[in-house]
Amino acid sequence: MSARSVSLPGGAFFMGSDISVEEGPVHEEWAEPFEIDVFAVTNAQFADFVTATRYLTVAERPIDIPGADPVEPGSLVFTPTGGPVPLTDWRRWWNWVPGANWRQPYGPTSSIEGRDDHPVVQVAFEDASAYAAWAGKRLPTEVEWEYAARGGLDRATYAWGEESNAGAPFANTWQGHFPYQNDGAHGWKGTSPVGSFPPNAYGLFDMTGNTWEWTTTPWSDRHADPATTCQCSPAAAAESARRVLKGGSHLCAPEYCLRYRPAARSPQTEDSAATHVGFRCASSI
Repeated sequence: MSARSVSLPGGAFFMGSDISVEEGPVHEEWAEPFEIDVFAVTNAQFADFVTATRYLTVAERPIDIPGADPVEPGSLVFTPTGGPVPLTDWRRWWNWVPGANWRQPYGPTSSIEGRDDHPVVQVAFEDASAYAAWAGKRLPTEVEWEYAARGGLDRATYAWGEESNAGAPFANTWQGHFPYQNDGAHGWKGTSPVGSFPPNAYGLFDMTGNTWEWTTTPWSDRHADPATTCQCSPAAAAESARRVLKGGSHLCAPEYCLRYRPAARSPQTEDSAATHVGFRCASSI
């Protein structure tokens, strides 16, 4: 899968929503012209990067804890529960698995063989940034990402409009009862090959669903006032160890995580990787 991109003119658009506190306030934002990749970065593309640079991802490095022995490398892995559970404790379905990394997303017994065209996962912010730099690009800001995901649909709930994602889904999201029964979106449980679902009006695929995607924007509990604060300033980044993820993933279910929407956002610590987090690249014009 080639790293095709589209050029977007930028301009004013309404960002955010009133669905949850962290997505507000709805406000007019401005995006400068930029380019963004049509697809998320795939396993094959990330493998090319690793081969060329001998890069070692964060999840593959020992974890140094002051005063303690190094912890074996690993990462967070989603594990379905055996049946219904209270949805108030994410630790019921997320587990730390030694040996989990981008080559073995679910641990040492898993692999990405035959999944070259699936989005790479188990990548931390540093990993995504390193790939983007190697490719001569960068990661998008939250403003750029949301502008691109909306596809010109002013204040629409979803990237495709207002229709539900149940039945014949527009995106790869959880179909069934979370976190124990997933009937699959078009048969896909977990990630799907990039481009498996319809693009938005800008020709961009998987801007919601499939995997959450990194942005460069430091996390804030609500949108900052764009007139007074630059969301991507180096000073703001230095004060935050968390970045904004956008887009939701294949784990998003209406009963728990209705976040496969352009306005949805989630905090992620920079050194964290998981089975539902990937990225795509952008560049300035």
